[in-house]
Amino acid sequence: RRGPLCLLREPWNASEGNQSNATVGASSSWCQGLDIPNELFLALGLVSLVENLLVVAAILKNKNLHSPTYYFICCLAVSDMLVSISNLAEMLFMLLLEHGVLVMRPSIVHHMDSVIDMLICSSVVSSLSFLGVIAVDRYITIFYALRYHSIMTLQRAVVTMASIWLASTVSSTVLITYYCSYTILLCLIGFFLFMLVLMLVLYIHMFTLARHHLHSISSQQKPPTAHRGGSLKGAVTLTILLGVFFICWGPFFFHLILIVTCPTNPFCTCFFSYFNLFLILIICNSVIDPLIYAFRSQELRRTLREVAMCSW
Repeated sequence: RRGPLCLLREPWNASEGNQSNATVGASSSWCQGLDIPNELFLALGLVSLVENLLVVAAILKNKNLHSPTYYFICCLAVSDMLVSISNLAEMLFMLLLEHGVLVMRPSIVHHMDSVIDMLICSSVVSSLSFLGVIAVDRYITIFYALRYHSIMTLQRAVVTMASIWLASTVSSTVLITYYCSYTILLCLIGFFLFMLVLMLVLYIHMFTLARHHLHSISSQQKPPTAHRGGSLKGAVTLTILLGVFFICWGPFFFHLILIVTCPTNPFCTCFFSYFNLFLILIICNSVIDPLIYAFRSQELRRTLREVAMCSW
């Protein structure tokens, strides 16, 4: 398999002349990576798929959830489902080929690889995009509450969602076509850093607002109230959101940075050997996203219970 994901796992293979140096660098025991069983990938993929499918079904079922905010959450769930589906498809495809159950011509295998890789790339770009959009939407909800419905209209939400899906499809196609170019990796790294900085700035501003509310209440010497508890809870939630995002996505994009900066350095080759662990973290993010973004809504939790019990 010589697609984009293969070169991400073993970037030194892109330069055969440097392969021996990379092999030497990766010879120590701690550079052998982790042996993660395929069953773990499949299990996490199935859990993520079921969770996000329930979220999509709940939002479509309940008319009270037909708003821009929940449409963005729905799109994020679809993006996370693509992560799960692409992971499951790749695992099953590789297992069937390895055990001789599926016999295909090399050209067909190459096309299947390209389709799966494009699905994976599209899900990565769309997930990052909708994470940023949800952050912007919540920022508008907090700081422009009275003007929210005039700013975030349904038409603008639909245009935003359509634009993200179109951009994700186009960018993933370009990435698959020119995956050997470091320029493509630099664009992907730059996009990740932009989304990280955007979310960091927005969440710090919202966190500051929550602290300001707490200080205002304390200065009035009032006993703890539900509002105070809600402000603190919101501040902690925003911190968790950013922390989970960084922990789950950070190692993968640091991996991309090392591919560009030091593909044959001994330290870098050791880091590359843990690529499967980075994929596990991304899949875990797809499992955690519904818990953070969706399940905290009482209305959505109620609808999820109804959907899970098949009481349509």
